[in-house]
Amino acid sequence: MKIVSAEEMRAIDRATSERFGVPSLTLMENAGTAVADYVLSHQAAAGRIVVFCGKGNNGGDGFVAARRLHERGKKVQVILLADSADLRGDTAAMFGRLPSPAIAVHTSDELRSERVGLLLQADVYLDAVLGTGFKPPVSGLYAEAIAIMNASRIPVIAVDIPSGADADAMGPQAGTIARADAVVTFTAPRPAHLFSSLTAGPTVVAGIGSPEEAIVSALRLSVITARDIAGLIEPRPAESNKGNYGHVLVVGGSLGKSGAGAMAGMAVLRAGAGLSTVATAKLVLPTVAGFHPELMTEPLPETDAGTISTKAQARIEELAKGKTVLAIGPGISRDPQTAELVRSLVAELRVPMVLDADGLNAFEGRAGELKGAGRTLVITPHPGEMARLVGCTIADVQKDRLGVARKFAREHELIVVLKGHRTLVVQPDGEAWVNTTGNPGMATGGTGDILTGMVAGMIAQHLTSAFLAVLAAVHLHGLAGDVMREKVGEHSLVATDLLQGLPEAFRRSQESAREKLVCW
Repeated sequence: MKIVSAEEMRAIDRATSERFGVPSLTLMENAGTAVADYVLSHQAAAGRIVVFCGKGNNGGDGFVAARRLHERGKKVQVILLADSADLRGDTAAMFGRLPSPAIAVHTSDELRSERVGLLLQADVYLDAVLGTGFKPPVSGLYAEAIAIMNASRIPVIAVDIPSGADADAMGPQAGTIARADAVVTFTAPRPAHLFSSLTAGPTVVAGIGSPEEAIVSALRLSVITARDIAGLIEPRPAESNKGNYGHVLVVGGSLGKSGAGAMAGMAVLRAGAGLSTVATAKLVLPTVAGFHPELMTEPLPETDAGTISTKAQARIEELAKGKTVLAIGPGISRDPQTAELVRSLVAELRVPMVLDADGLNAFEGRAGELKGAGRTLVITPHPGEMARLVGCTIADVQKDRLGVARKFAREHELIVVLKGHRTLVVQPDGEAWVNTTGNPGMATGGTGDILTGMVAGMIAQHLTSAFLAVLAAVHLHGLAGDVMREKVGEHSLVATDLLQGLPEAFRRSQESAREKLVCW
C-alpha cells in the first residue's frame, strides 16, 4: 500500500472527482461512514459520543460520522469550534444534514465554561478538528480543544490524523498534538501515520472511493500489508512435495554461538521451505543437530577457536550446488579466518544469498566488496551492523534510516532489510517498504537469526518473486512476535518463541488479506 504526502492526498481526492467522476461529497460521506463503522465495531458499548469538529473538511468528516452514529441510536453531541457561517462547500453541506443541533464555540473561555463542560461528558471522543492539510503549530481555540481531549481519560478516535500533527513528518513530533487511542484514515497513509508514533492503538486505512489509478505518489514508499503478500501464503496445491519448496543451506554457528545457526535453519522450515541444511563447524555440529530432528547438518573444517575455517570453502561450494538459497552469518563469529571465508563465498557464489550478523561484519571497512548486481543478494543489518558497513555511528543511521538504507541499496545493487522499529525493506532501485508488525519484546538475542532463516525460506519458495518474499518474511516475523507477546508478554519473549508463533501469524495474515480495511 502506497504512502503519500499531504499534497499528494489532496491531488488524489481531486483526481478521484475530476477524472473518475466520484463527487467530493461522496468521498466525505464515505469517510465519515468509515469512522462511524469503526466506532460501532470497536466501541460498541459507547452510548454517548462527543465529536470535536473544525471548520475544514476534517470537520465535515466528523459531521457525517455524527449523523451516522445518531442513526444507529447513539447519543451524539457535535462541538463546532467555529461559527457555522464560516463553513464552506462540502463541509457546510454536511453540517446542514446534522440531525440535531451542534454547539458552536467561539472562544477558549466558552469552551471551558460550565455549560459546555457538561456537554463534554462522553464515552468516546471523535477528533475531527484538523486533518492532513494542516501544518503546525496549532494555537487558539483548536489548541484548547486538543488540551481538553488530552487531559481526559475518555478514549479518543482521530479522524484521518490526530489534530495538530504534521502529516508529512518522518519521525517523532513535538508541540500540541491530540492524543489518539485509534486513528481512522482514508485511501492511503501519510508518512506520519508510520513514523510519528501518533497512537499506541490501531491505525485503520479505509477505502472511500478512490480507484487505484488515482493513488499516485513520488515518495516511492509503501507499507507492507497482508494483501501485498497474500499470493505467497495461499493454500498449497494438493500435488506438492518438498522439492517444490526449495532447499536452503545455512552457513553459520561457532563455539558458543551454535544456537544461532540452528535457529536460522529451523526458521527456514517454519517459513515453509521444503528442506534446510545447516553447515557448521565440526565441533558444534552435535549441538545444532540436536536442536530439531527436521534439520540436516554438514560438518565443516574449523579453526582453533572453534569457528568455520577458510579450508571449508571448497566443501561449502560443493554443498551450494543444487541449493535454492544460501544464508550466511548467524553465529558465524568475527574470527579473521572466518571473515575471509565469508567474503570469498559472497564473491564467488551466485546462488541467491541472505547475509546477516557476523556475515555482514566481515565487510566492515570493505563494503565495496558487497555487490548484488545480476543476482539476488539480501542483507539484514540491525543499526549497529549498518553503521559498521557505511562507516558512521549508530546515531547517524537512526537519524536517517530511510536515507541510509536507500543509499546503500542503490550503491551496492542489493536488497537492504534495516531492522528496528518500523523495519525498512529497500529494493536496489531505492523503492522502500515499511513494516508495521513487531514489538519491543523482540529486542532479544536470536530474533535476527530467525529472520535470516525466514527470509531465506521464503525466497526458496518464490525465486521469481524474491523481493515480495522478503516482504512476506519481514511481515510474518514481526507478526509472530506480536502473537507470542500476547502469550508470554514482552519481557519474557525469547527468539524461539517466534517459531511457535509463526503458524498463527500465517493464519492471521491470510485472514487480514481478506478484510475490507487495512489495519496495523
